[in-house]
Amino acid sequence: MAQNITKSAKDIVVAAMKAVPAISVEEALTLVNSDDHVFVDLRDGTEQAKTGRIPGAVASSRGMMEFHIDPESPIHKPELNQDKTYVFYCASGGRSAMAAVIAMDMGMNPVVNMSGGFGAWKKAGGPSE
Repeated sequence: MAQNITKSAKDIVVAAMKAVPAISVEEALTLVNSDDHVFVDLRDGTEQAKTGRIPGAVASSRGMMEFHIDPESPIHKPELNQDKTYVFYCASGGRSAMAAVIAMDMGMNPVVNMSGGFGAWKKAGGPSE
């Protein structure tokens, strides 16, 4: 018997985008060199290797993010435990919104989602490394 899926992936993304504060790519472009903000790239390593990432961004794939945030985890990333604003992004904004919900549930604050993701960043002429 087939599963009875009652909530679609799209429904989950829409709910996450409603729950997480968003910033535009244009606003994010002004924050890339800010000492008060940390950009977090939630794409996997293959995606990052193909397209690059925002300069200085912390790489934390969505599948490992919880372990990178948790200070008790053996693979904790200290860059994710600072008194700063965290700017989450992925390719288009959906995965990073879902990840931001989880990060906020873990106690990370403030967290914002970059609307349009890395695709919009590149389209706006944002730098990458």
